[in-house]
Amino acid sequence: MNVTICPGKLRGSLEVNPSKSQAHRLMILAAFGDRPTRLICGQSNRDMEATADCLRALGAEIEKGEGYFLVTPAAHIPEKATLYCRDSGSTLRFLLPVVGALGVDARFRMEGRLPQRPLSPLWEEMERMGCRLSWEDGVTLRCTGRLQAGAYTMDGGVSSQFVTGLLLAGALMDGETRVRILGKLQSRPYVDMTVQALNRYGIECRDYTVRGGRKPRSPGELTVEGDWSTAAFFLAANALGSNVTLTGLLPDSAQGDRAAAALIPALQAGKQTISLADIPDLAPALAVTAACCHGAEFTDIRRLRLKESDRVASILRMLSALGGRGEAGENTMTVFGTGLTGGTVDSGNDHRIAMAAAIAATACREPVTVLGAECAAKSYPRFFEEYRRLGGNYEQCLR
Repeated sequence: MNVTICPGKLRGSLEVNPSKSQAHRLMILAAFGDRPTRLICGQSNRDMEATADCLRALGAEIEKGEGYFLVTPAAHIPEKATLYCRDSGSTLRFLLPVVGALGVDARFRMEGRLPQRPLSPLWEEMERMGCRLSWEDGVTLRCTGRLQAGAYTMDGGVSSQFVTGLLLAGALMDGETRVRILGKLQSRPYVDMTVQALNRYGIECRDYTVRGGRKPRSPGELTVEGDWSTAAFFLAANALGSNVTLTGLLPDSAQGDRAAAALIPALQAGKQTISLADIPDLAPALAVTAACCHGAEFTDIRRLRLKESDRVASILRMLSALGGRGEAGENTMTVFGTGLTGGTVDSGNDHRIAMAAAIAATACREPVTVLGAECAAKSYPRFFEEYRRLGGNYEQCLR
């Protein structure tokens, strides 16, 4: 689907969609808990559905209702399973150690860029601790054997998702599992979210150490909080002249992307230098804001190249296509405050690029066409529906 958006501001109120980051964690723990859990989740998305499908393959029953998931824990763990991750990095990286902890002979099927995204050093640590990993073809990863509790070592500069996967696995293994971090842990707030999720299921986790041996204790019902990553796009729109009131957000959330609430007004005030080490998903929204305000220099950008697209290249292409300007080095990206005029943006199948381009349209003088706009469904299937409800004027056509 391609969409062509006419310039115009957004107005109205929006209940922010649920955090997929939190939903993944809560759903996985519920799938192996001591009793059913009802997860209140006003909207689903493609990544959440991928995790739900994989957990069903591992024996859990997951009913999707209107505004909720009802998760009944797995009564029996299968000896073999095929897990369809689609293009969800969280699904793969969280469940790979979990499958190892359960001792399932599992095949992970992938789509998009997911097979090219890094799995080292998680791969090596899992093999050291009892599993065997191998590629069967370009899109299928097989995991056999069983992980053992104990001491794991992770380079903190690759992906916090590896740490999360091991902590979730540790909750399901007998004994104590400790994850030792080498160097600075990137995206630390996402691991804080994992610790918070473990604690909500009665599993103590301190200093990246978790003791398993019993089923997670279901609290019965949990609500998935609003997603600050998505909220950032509408905060950016407000900085560019729109007036959207956002509800459903927790100001004291463990989500690192709540930093958008302070960073976007700062970009309005003047040129900023912003580290993306803990907030890589904010890059597209911050870049659009910077381009339309005073510019910015973004540091710690290496991991952006390993997202759904090479997000550094995608951001620079988006800005250029819209009449803006940016440049990047090895670990720094500069966005110039030149303003944006309009043009055609190829999303590159990256949901955050598609949404950022749509928000950019609110500040452009000429129409903006977003190619492959359907990829927004990865995190926010209703994005363009809500965009129109708030006054966004666009036409869509099937490619």
